[in-house]
Amino acid sequence: MMNRRKWNRWIVRMCIVMSAGLGGDMYGQSVPETDVEVVDAVRLPTPMKAGRMSVEEAVAHRRSVRAFRAEPLNEMQLGQLLWAAQGITDTEFRRRAAPSAGATYPLETYLVTDKAIYHYSPLQHALSVVREGDFREALGKAALGQGCVTFAPALIVFAAVEERTTERYGRKGKRYIDMEAGHAAENIHLQAVALGLGSVPVGAFDTVEVDKILRLPREQESLYIVPVGYPR
Repeated sequence: MMNRRKWNRWIVRMCIVMSAGLGGDMYGQSVPETDVEVVDAVRLPTPMKAGRMSVEEAVAHRRSVRAFRAEPLNEMQLGQLLWAAQGITDTEFRRRAAPSAGATYPLETYLVTDKAIYHYSPLQHALSVVREGDFREALGKAALGQGCVTFAPALIVFAAVEERTTERYGRKGKRYIDMEAGHAAENIHLQAVALGLGSVPVGAFDTVEVDKILRLPREQESLYIVPVGYPR
């Protein structure tokens, strides 16, 4: 038998879990069951939880940057950007950095560099290789020839599994997915500024072609590309 204190804790915890599962945002959200551990994933450095720049300063200095230096980003910078986008911010309840309708978390996050295309695991804060090689030029062509995609040292791409959200919310779920992609992307833009980097939102691209380049599973569709790098 549990004593009264343990019983009360259990009741509170169940209420939190139920609130997240029913779409309540009061206590944050949980990671979808699809985010399972990948054996060959390479873990990224532990993300920083405090920096030298305030949120207000990051907002004031954020600008769209379309020209980047060729200098690559290091693992700490890449990990920090990915964590800001979709990382776990509460290990007990697996809450993420960006809000999600009903804790459905439809987004899947990919990183593209001159080395490979990677898939990001929020649960492990790690990367696993999807395709080896430099596919930035191909993505640039798919993005209507935008040089910021071709020459940025890093591209963060959001794809979505619509059914995770539309299964609960129907057609409105698509709107919620677009909103979530915007939340996550803005986190990247502000984190980039805080790291002394620049970024730009890109939504004009051939979805079918980008999906092919990234080798997305059939249930996923690309939504958003964010080039990131040192401003030129």
